[in-house]
Amino acid sequence: MQLLDLCFGRSGDKGDAVNVGLIARDPAHYDWLRETVTAEVVKAHFGPRCTGEVERFELPNLSALNFMLHGALGGGGTVSLKLDAQGKTYAAHLLRMEVEAPPVAA
Repeated sequence: MQLLDLCFGRSGDKGDAVNVGLIARDPAHYDWLRETVTAEVVKAHFGPRCTGEVERFELPNLSALNFMLHGALGGGGTVSLKLDAQGKTYAAHLLRMEVEAPPVAA
């Protein structure tokens, strides 16, 4: 399945970094999301689109994760020649990542 089936997403620019938020559609899936979608997994998913490190921040009260993808915008919105210099499509790209379905609660 795709993360889209389990999460909402939002993204935007912060200079040369992209801020991507994932929010679990069902709070019961938050622990699974936290275990499955690591900074390393996100970095691998974006591959050469992200030249810097990926940081992950946990927001358990919102059942959400926030990622900062450093070096992802070619210098930032005002100087980048990238088609998406503000990183608005990065959440959509992450939401299409294939994942194993979370375990079904008994």
